[in-house]
Amino acid sequence: MATAADWMSAASFISMAGIISFAGYDGSVYLMGWTGGYVLLALLLAPYLRKFGKFTVPDFIGDRYYSNTARTVAVICALIVSFTYVAGQMRGVGVVFSQFLQVDIEWGVLIGMAVVLVFAFLGGMKGITYTQVAQYCVLIFAFMVPAFFISMQMTGNPIPQFGMGGTVEEGGYLLDKLDKLHTDLGFKEYTTGSKSTWDVFAITCALMVGTAGLPHVIVRFFTVKKVRDARKSAGLALLFIAILYTTAPAIAVFARVNLIETVRDQEYTSMPEWFTNWENTGLIAWTDKNMDGKIQYVHGAALSSKKPEFLEKRGPNGERLIANASDSANELYVDRDIMVLANPEIAQLPPWVIALVAAGGLAAALSTAAGLLLVISTSISRDLIKKQLRPSISDKGELMAARIAILVAVIIAGLFGIYPPGFVAAVVALAFGLAAASFFPAIILGIFDKRMNKEGAIAGMIIGISLMMFYMIRFKTGFFGIPPRPSSEWWFGTSPEGFGTISMIMNTVVSLVVSRLTSPPPYQVQEMVENIRIPKGAGEALDH
Repeated sequence: MATAADWMSAASFISMAGIISFAGYDGSVYLMGWTGGYVLLALLLAPYLRKFGKFTVPDFIGDRYYSNTARTVAVICALIVSFTYVAGQMRGVGVVFSQFLQVDIEWGVLIGMAVVLVFAFLGGMKGITYTQVAQYCVLIFAFMVPAFFISMQMTGNPIPQFGMGGTVEEGGYLLDKLDKLHTDLGFKEYTTGSKSTWDVFAITCALMVGTAGLPHVIVRFFTVKKVRDARKSAGLALLFIAILYTTAPAIAVFARVNLIETVRDQEYTSMPEWFTNWENTGLIAWTDKNMDGKIQYVHGAALSSKKPEFLEKRGPNGERLIANASDSANELYVDRDIMVLANPEIAQLPPWVIALVAAGGLAAALSTAAGLLLVISTSISRDLIKKQLRPSISDKGELMAARIAILVAVIIAGLFGIYPPGFVAAVVALAFGLAAASFFPAIILGIFDKRMNKEGAIAGMIIGISLMMFYMIRFKTGFFGIPPRPSSEWWFGTSPEGFGTISMIMNTVVSLVVSRLTSPPPYQVQEMVENIRIPKGAGEALDH
């Protein structure tokens, strides 16, 4: 349960259903990639890493590749991946706080920073593990209860997975109804994809191998007592994760239908209270372009930039005016990250259900943020300071270094939360791409290739993560103020979310070539790799 809570972040709880709700069929890559990655982790990595007995990924890489340089490169990669990932969590926390405290998103992030800081300061691995068990119970209950209610309300079937494929009261299938709503408003059909087959494969693969290379998830398997427990934990975590992941597409469909039917051609003055509440956070915005007093929600960008800038004065219909409306006919801006949180309000569910969803969103974001901050602090205090810079440092000094690292990490993550490079799921997808590009080949080759040496691993990690970061900066909106290049210039037609696959392949090729051109690892390292792969008790069986 702790592993499931660690992994099911704000992206899973808040943003995944949102991205599927807006992207339709194209959003299925997140479901396939993140869930499939766990199968990969259970089969290929978790048992072997547990048998190796190291407590962090840089620790494994440093010892397996008998090199402090390799350890340092792994620390840098862990920090880059974790900072990118935790930025998404801070954004998710900010979205929840901004709505339920009725403050701007920036203040929501700042409040979230303070909560996460206290949370991470007070708990070590054991404390965070037990806390995450409680958080899993909260987030799964909060995710499922509204889904049961809305599925029953819309289709008469209380099981959301069946409700999504069920029929509606006026006749016909729910998905057919949604397809018609989409085409009537100028959007593409909800059940039709627009991504190329290659890009779907690339994104799914990057998310899968990124899952298997995420340092804060892998470290979970070092906390169980036996190798067998690591395999069992991975299987049970997959079951707990599947409960949420099979429900998310249903919630996406329910939310999309409810949103369109609530706002389409409605008088602004007759909009329900939830609309005004979210408007005040800056996560929904309307501007009356044709001055008819009605909300025109059609295909096209409502704004010329991603985040609306409100003016202090109000329009003739009482709307909060926005400064950066675009020229398209679409008048409504809706932030993808609000779909799960706003869904119970749109469906007019009781207030306790709405509050429950907010608690679940916070539990999801805080549990993952705690795990990530643990990785950041141990990478710096243990793998960098204790193992390399100051081996003689006391336990008290190491703990102090870890807490300073957490403080700096929360501040940096908060800045990313206030000035995000994209909505939560997109930021997290990039973190998975970075993990795929850097860690996965080093870990998998470290387990299954005795000939892999330090030179190959170091070269591969540097090439992989450098290539992925270059591509992100070049093609992803909002990174460091550099204007992104258009999608027509993507290499091999690969989106930034899917480029982790190409970076991972380059990492693997470079690692294998360099390792074959340089001297093999010491004999004791090769023996260690051989022993990792022998199941416990196999030696006794062979003797008989």
